[in-house]
Amino acid sequence: MSSTYTLPFSTTTTTPAPLLPPSFATPAFTTFLTRLHTTLQTAFSQRRPWYELIDKTSFSRPLSIPNASSRIRKNISYFRINYLTILSSILAFSLLSHPFSLFILLSLLAAWLFLYLFRPSDHPVIILGRVYSDRETLGVLITASLIVIFVTGSLIMTSMLVGVGVVCVHGAFRVPEDLFLDEQGSAGGTGMFSMLSGAATSAAVAAGSNMV
Repeated sequence: MSSTYTLPFSTTTTTPAPLLPPSFATPAFTTFLTRLHTTLQTAFSQRRPWYELIDKTSFSRPLSIPNASSRIRKNISYFRINYLTILSSILAFSLLSHPFSLFILLSLLAAWLFLYLFRPSDHPVIILGRVYSDRETLGVLITASLIVIFVTGSLIMTSMLVGVGVVCVHGAFRVPEDLFLDEQGSAGGTGMFSMLSGAATSAAVAAGSNMV
């Protein structure tokens, strides 16, 4: 007579690891993304029509260097969002043509965001079983930033110089007399930068309160 034995077993339900790090869900990062989206949306709503930028009837050779300088200043005030778009496009094209530089820049940005700026205080940085303090993490990120700047600095500077050259040439030859330039428009030349600064400041405050 044979006996049948049933081996005991247990079913353990394992919870899959989250696809995103916990830092993605922090209030500071959410605030940063919300304000950045609002800032960009507001900035692009102030963009001038592109046909005004390339109107052939509005180009002429500047009479002198002061005249060219005055044209550049007025055109930058009026076409500031368009010019920033051109600069960003040139920089993006340059980085896309150098995938390695783009990869290390994005990796550095992600490291700053999720290892330091928006990392919750209850999530220490652990690498190879070693816990790194905030000071050590900051030191590593600064060192990595210096290395990345050394590697990609020439590419970024070249792209920015090309972009600035394009903007200055266009601004010098574009006659601004037909443009509507008021005091508010002239004073708003740095509007986008102030909005971006405000978004970054608000996110930094939220991050600081999250770290406490």
